[in-house]
Formats: sequence, structure tokens, C-alpha cells
Amino acid sequence: MSAVSVAGATTEPAWVRRVLIAVALLFLSLFLFVPLISVFFEAFKKGWEVYVAAVTEPDAMDAMKLTLIAAVIAVPMNLVFGVSAAWAIAKFDFRGKSVLLTLIDLPFSVSPVVAGLIYVLVFGLQGWFGEWLQAHDLKVIFAVPGIVLATIFVTFPFVARELIPLMQAQGQEQEEAARVLGASGWQAFWKVTLPNVKWGLLYGVILCNARAMGEFGAVSVVSGHIRGQTNTLPLHIEILYNEYQFAAAFAVASLLASLALVTLVLKYIVERRVHQQITQAKSAGAAA
Repeated sequence: MSAVSVAGATTEPAWVRRVLIAVALLFLSLFLFVPLISVFFEAFKKGWEVYVAAVTEPDAMDAMKLTLIAAVIAVPMNLVFGVSAAWAIAKFDFRGKSVLLTLIDLPFSVSPVVAGLIYVLVFGLQGWFGEWLQAHDLKVIFAVPGIVLATIFVTFPFVARELIPLMQAQGQEQEEAARVLGASGWQAFWKVTLPNVKWGLLYGVILCNARAMGEFGAVSVVSGHIRGQTNTLPLHIEILYNEYQFAAAFAVASLLASLALVTLVLKYIVERRVHQQITQAKSAGAAA
């Protein structure tokens, strides 16, 4: 097939491109830009003093603190799991590899509400471990441990799913060379593997943290909605809105919206570096 025919098959008229761009911009405006602008408009509608009072009142501060606690615990644990799983899948062949890949994707296919219900069935008073937990005066459901477990479940694919294709694209040649030169497995990981995937790792951590701080469904099921104790920021927003405290609800919601905007900026920056890493890895593999 000639270059002219390929170009003719992939080049559309200018009006088609303009229509497609206009449709995309219209869709983004209706479902992203307008809602986002309305959140900040409603948040500051009654003035700066009302906004500050809403985000600094005790229940909001407690919700913010609990959200940060859940993220601070969940993200490092998912970081360790993601690196371990990606390293095993990309660098080694073993029985059950496809099963592990499927399980990593499980939170993407299971509703967060269902995940929360599973934890209730396992750790609730009438659950499998309910009597044992009660006998030892331990609380998981309607307490911080349950919120952390639910957050870990819904966020654990993000780091692994970013690292697996990057590690697979890089291949095993550099690690094998390091081992030939006398490096141990840990030395090869810290000196070769980790530096090569640092941007992909950071990208996965950013996505994981954003999801952890914004999770609603699974956390809602296991939290019990106890003000000042088990309410995260999304749950606190729901309560404020249901109580018709709209200014306060939008004020707190603007915090999460700001987090989303920061995440998008970081995602864009890191995504470019990840793309460059994958391109360089493929080029190096082709040259080898």
C-alpha cells in the first residue's frame, strides 16, 4: 500500500475535525467545566467568612483528618503491593500469573458498595469474625480500621496497573546485566529497576491517593456515618447537603475539587514523563 493511500485513509476533511472537536468541547463543558465552576461559585456564594467557617468547623476538621489517615495508610500499602506485584508479573514467569492479573483488576469490576458489604459480612457483629472481634473488644466495622480496609480495596490496582506495562516494556536485559556484574536481586531492584520506573510509580501513587481521598461507596457502607468519628470528607459533604446546609456542603466539596485539579495537573506532568520512559524503553529494546 502506498504512502498516498495510507494518508488518504487517515486524513479527514477540516470540517469533520472541527465538528469532532466541537462535540468534545461541548461534552466537557456540560459535564465537567460547568459543574466544576458551579461548585466553587456555590462555595463562595455567601462570602469568605462563611466558607472558612464551613471548612474549619470541628466536624469538617475531623472528616479531613480521617480522610488523610485513610490515605496515609492505604497509599503506602498499595505502593508496596503494586511494586511487588508488578515486579513479579513483569520479570518472572510462574503458575497463576494470569489469575493474579485478574485479581488485581477486581476492584474495577466490583461495585465499591458491594466491597463494603463484603467487609460487613466478614467483620460485622453477625459476620464470620464478629463474635471473636467482640470478645476481644476490637472494632473494624463502623470504625477507622474498616474505613482503611475499604479504601485499600478500592485503590490497590492503581500502582500495579501503571507499573506492569512499563516494566514489561523495559524487559529484563538491564537487570540481567546487573546480576552478571555481581549485583544481588535487591541491588538490581534499587539501582536499576526502581530508577527506571520512578515516574510510573509516582503516577500510580497520585491516582491512588486521589481515589483514596475521594472514595464514597465502600467507605459509606462500613463507616456508620458517625459524626466526628467515622465520616470522611465525601460522607461529611453528603450529610451537610441532606441537612440543606448547601453553602457548607459546597465549601467542603471545593476542597475535594481542588484536590482533583491538582491531581490532574500532576497527572499530566507525570504522564508525559511515563510516556517518554515507555518510548525510550521500546527504542532500547528494539536496538538490542
